[in-house]
Amino acid sequence: MPENPLHFLMNPKSIAIAGANNNPMKMGTMQALSIIKDGYQGTLYPIHPTEKNVFGHQAYASVCDLPEAPDLAILVVPTRQVISLLEEFGKIGTRRAVVITAGFRETGEEGRSMEDRLKEIADRYGIRFLGPNCMGMLNSQISLNLTVAHLTGKPGTLGLASQSGTYVTQTLAYLRERGIRFSKAISVGNEANINIIDALEYLGEDEHTKAIILYIEGIRDGRRFIETAQKITPHKPVMAQYVGGSGAGARAGMSHTGAMAGPDFLYEGIFKQAGIIRVHSIEDLYSHGWALSAQPPLQGKRIGIVTNSGGPGTAISHNVDLGGLEVPRYSEELQSRIRPLIPPHASSANPIDLTFYLDMQILSTVIPEMIMKSGEVDGLILHGAMMGGFMREVYPHVRELLNNISEDEFIGQFRKDLTKTVLLPRTYGIPLLISSFFDAADDYTRAYQENDIPVFDAPEKAARAMVSFLKYREIRGRKAISPPVLPSQSGMADQIIKKALQNGQKALDEYQAKQILAVYGLPVTQEKLALTEEETAQAAKTIGYPVAVKACSWEIMHKTGKGLIALNVGTDAKARRAWRAIRKAAGADVPILVQEMLPGNREFVAGMTRFPGFGCCVLFGLGGVFTEALKDTTFRSAPLSTTEAEEMILDIRAKQLTGEFRGMPAVDKQALAKVLKGIGFIALLHPEISEIDLNPVIITGSRPVIADALFVL
Repeated sequence: MPENPLHFLMNPKSIAIAGANNNPMKMGTMQALSIIKDGYQGTLYPIHPTEKNVFGHQAYASVCDLPEAPDLAILVVPTRQVISLLEEFGKIGTRRAVVITAGFRETGEEGRSMEDRLKEIADRYGIRFLGPNCMGMLNSQISLNLTVAHLTGKPGTLGLASQSGTYVTQTLAYLRERGIRFSKAISVGNEANINIIDALEYLGEDEHTKAIILYIEGIRDGRRFIETAQKITPHKPVMAQYVGGSGAGARAGMSHTGAMAGPDFLYEGIFKQAGIIRVHSIEDLYSHGWALSAQPPLQGKRIGIVTNSGGPGTAISHNVDLGGLEVPRYSEELQSRIRPLIPPHASSANPIDLTFYLDMQILSTVIPEMIMKSGEVDGLILHGAMMGGFMREVYPHVRELLNNISEDEFIGQFRKDLTKTVLLPRTYGIPLLISSFFDAADDYTRAYQENDIPVFDAPEKAARAMVSFLKYREIRGRKAISPPVLPSQSGMADQIIKKALQNGQKALDEYQAKQILAVYGLPVTQEKLALTEEETAQAAKTIGYPVAVKACSWEIMHKTGKGLIALNVGTDAKARRAWRAIRKAAGADVPILVQEMLPGNREFVAGMTRFPGFGCCVLFGLGGVFTEALKDTTFRSAPLSTTEAEEMILDIRAKQLTGEFRGMPAVDKQALAKVLKGIGFIALLHPEISEIDLNPVIITGSRPVIADALFVL
């Protein structure tokens, strides 16, 4: 496997920047100043046709004038100059570049043509580059900042790959205020050469990155994305925000599967398949990612809550409970040790609510340490630790009472040594999250942030972040994923499809579809095809009453509500009447399918549709006549492993129906998983099939049986 190109690109010993001059308001100059001022120790070569010196660094008129081939070239020049400049760098031996310049594929056909030319040049010289139309990258370990904003502080542990440049550079001040620090941050721009999957792979390999966050607008190589993430997520958390799933992006299809499938539903399932935690705001992406990178992992579901106010304690409890965590009542032994430390009116059970108790050592250190030591919790959320920020609010009211002492003197009386406080999570290996309404001007908030303990500005936010710890714990605990092996292609199935295409069919009829399902070992109903009234009655008698009688034509894709299906047909006479009624409703001499009437009260839907970038994707959900109304479904990319298929079954809101339910036995999940895997195999082996819709899949006893099938060609 070749080395990821970002290892070299992110660690250059020398950099040339084309587009920097001595005007600090120019973008290229801003980026040059970031390199110069933020601590990079390598060599910088500004390139400018007229400037002799750029902020103390000798400038060079052209690439060929450089004294050496730099490890990295940065291009911040007019669009028309980019291609020739990249070729010049290629000729002298530079093999990595960052193309900041915009005006390529995102502008239309002419820009797309220029981007194609840029890729050709890069391929010819073996250059790997970020961009175009990106905002650079930063590597805090070597103080390298190629963005336009200021990077300061010690190196961080959170890695970011973003399809928006803003989230790599414009947010640096926002993150600094919240104590969040990147290890690496990468803007991928148009992804003409290096893409977000390359960035994900690199951050997964980077020893300094403890958690990864992704801002995603679209993925072009879905299988590689999933497989790359699945290698990383067992040992390093990955979170993503996806914003491309609006209704405008959804695609209509001819089957239930296609009609229900919108990109957002797809990405929801893809992230779960990949082991990625999805969030829905950039705030949560940064803050949850930082918490996971900076704190010990969660080892269980038990959360302790300590607060100086009932409202925040209740809000935290409510949100952790909604997220699947537990707020256990402390043992009597632990409560007996806590009670002497708190006011008589305060609760010692969990949450511990000290209700406006200003002994911050008790609130922030003594009680949290007792709880962590006890072994009765797996994580702790603390609200209300404050000192300077709160006393600054009190000062105007008490200044005259205290002989007009200065604000600094007043606040100084309350300052504490917080060394032990900030060491608690590392000492006990338990994640600690803080909720506070005071920013870094407060002693406690500042101390927590400086020691990598996340501080949230609302109790609900701290609680939801702890839920992300639980999600990652579940990802770490998922079964191993063994790569699935496709079966051999069935010659019979291939012939059915080829014959249908030769006949001009846009879909297979139900009988043809079930023949293909059966040949690949998927469970289908016992059934016979009939052309006459007599054949219908005889088929029903052979199968055994009761039966279902249906129109069977590829041109009739959905039969419910159109008089084209009769259920629970129990006699010869009723079978004959059903034949006549269906022929009349169809208005044509359609073949009739007679099939066994399956007992069972649980119905599911399974299917497949194809998406750009992801190929064939398998659907599973609640089936029957309410499938489209309830839309309780989930998607995964094929091929599916057994683990992935079983996870799908438990990923719908109605998952309770797959267990023992109202006297019915638990569904045979292995058999149901085999159906889902088989759908993916069929789609991969027969690319002529664009959609598969199996609805309903009826659970008879514990066994799934496919009662209806549609294959769109």
